[in-house]
Amino acid sequence: MIRTLVVDDDFRVSRIHCDYVSRVRGFEVVGQAATVAEALAAVRDLHPDLLLLDIFLPDGSGLDVLRRLSGDEGGDRPDAIMITADRDITSVRIAMKLGAVGYLVKPFGAPDLAERLTAYRELQHRMDALGTVPETDQADVDALFSAARPPAVPRVPAKGHSAPTLALLHQTLRGAHDALSAAEAAERTGVSRATAQRYLSYLVREGMVRLELRYGTTGRPEHLYRITH
Repeated sequence: MIRTLVVDDDFRVSRIHCDYVSRVRGFEVVGQAATVAEALAAVRDLHPDLLLLDIFLPDGSGLDVLRRLSGDEGGDRPDAIMITADRDITSVRIAMKLGAVGYLVKPFGAPDLAERLTAYRELQHRMDALGTVPETDQADVDALFSAARPPAVPRVPAKGHSAPTLALLHQTLRGAHDALSAAEAAERTGVSRATAQRYLSYLVREGMVRLELRYGTTGRPEHLYRITH
């Protein structure tokens, strides 16, 4: 499980984000913080793997948290995804320089956050897999940098489909080790089976997902879906 600390000064927003995180497979919320001081103390005491970090905090900035953690020589620093209403390009640049692995502008919904978290989980899986080999090649490095970013959102028709949900289903298949059924994709993303089926069918038509058939001993074959690239 990827241990996640949510840092936001609005307790209602913080609870919503905790709920969003809890819906994504492989993540657990280990704590909440509302200030720079609380965030630093929670990192020291709880040892999270990932911070969901607001920039506007009562006693400073989430960027200050990153600066302090970057200067801390003791222990591993957690990764951070910025979750903020701050659209200033300067803040974006500073966050990137300080090592933030993502930047999500408020307001956003559960699919938007799940898309980022799924990409982050895929990155961790790839890094763990490569950790068993003495050295890597350019293809492995490219795969790591690609996994750190959510995929491009497929072209969306005028009505009937949500871009974040399409991206979430696409990313879920991308991170799966094998083909998934619509029911399995629905369970991993938190959408209904009917919604997963409809979006997966659209991704098949767009050529981004491949449909496979698995034949059992009786009855109709099961439809499975696999990423094409």
